[in-house]
Amino acid sequence: MTIFLGLLLAVLAFASFAIGPAALPVDQLLSAWWRADGSPEALIAWQIRLPRALLGAAVGMVLGLAGANLQGYMRNPLAEPSLIGASSSAALGAVLVIYFGVSAAWAPALPIAGMTGALVAIFVVQALAGQGANVLTLILAGVAINTLAGAMTALALNLAPNPHAVVEITFWLLGSLTDRSLDQVLIAAPFMAAGAALLLLNGRGLDALGLGERTAASLGVDLRWLRWRVIVGTGLAVGAAVSVAGSIGFIGLVVPHLLRPLLGHMPGRLLLPSAFAGGALLLTADIAVRWIPTNVELKLGVLTGLIGAPFFLVLLLKTRANLR
Repeated sequence: MTIFLGLLLAVLAFASFAIGPAALPVDQLLSAWWRADGSPEALIAWQIRLPRALLGAAVGMVLGLAGANLQGYMRNPLAEPSLIGASSSAALGAVLVIYFGVSAAWAPALPIAGMTGALVAIFVVQALAGQGANVLTLILAGVAINTLAGAMTALALNLAPNPHAVVEITFWLLGSLTDRSLDQVLIAAPFMAAGAALLLLNGRGLDALGLGERTAASLGVDLRWLRWRVIVGTGLAVGAAVSVAGSIGFIGLVVPHLLRPLLGHMPGRLLLPSAFAGGALLLTADIAVRWIPTNVELKLGVLTGLIGAPFFLVLLLKTRANLR
């Protein structure tokens, strides 16, 4: 399954690179990419198609991986970065540097602000919920942080100095991979890679944690170190992803649930497949927004929300039915 998902991700990344509004034959596009001679075709390949395909794969992978980690760590099938406020807080951090013009003066400020927002959100949720928090407490703490971050983002929009700033922030918040450059890929990719590396180390600890904290500790799992890896890894990965792509929800929620019936209920088995499937799902959605016939290209975050929200409602109904 993991090999199949990896191959599917590679195929969809190539399809994302090949598809675009400019009707260029694939062989001509690949030739121009290889030559990199400054021709219009080479500019399309290097500055438009390649960054979009790379970001689609990378952002989807870290969102799927973070979702699988959070669901395993919290032992909560409803956990994902947006539910606990990580995504909205990362968006708030990025909006603030856009609002004050810091990102225009110093490009790395955007991913750094996004990661800081995500890390602060997860730390606050953990502090509010406490060490022995149950699922409901964690979700309520996440909802509180999510609401606060959303309100602060709305305040920034309300106080924006000019209509152009409002439009820029609003369009960015909708989530998209359009008009992203290789420079943005190079800035965000190291942070996403570092976060993903931390999250991929958690398989054994999450499997043991599923048996209970005492059992996990007796098996030699350092729960404090596991917690730090989940928190810092999620903050780095999700913060960098949101800072470059905007708010794209539900990937981290949907992907582990699609894979769990196929791979079993051991959280460790879901990590790498969730990363590959997350990248494949986001690339599929990004290809779809280019094919849907609209006057203006549909924003990627809008499409994932339209798909993910009904899935979330169905999941809630199934969870409630299982509790009866």
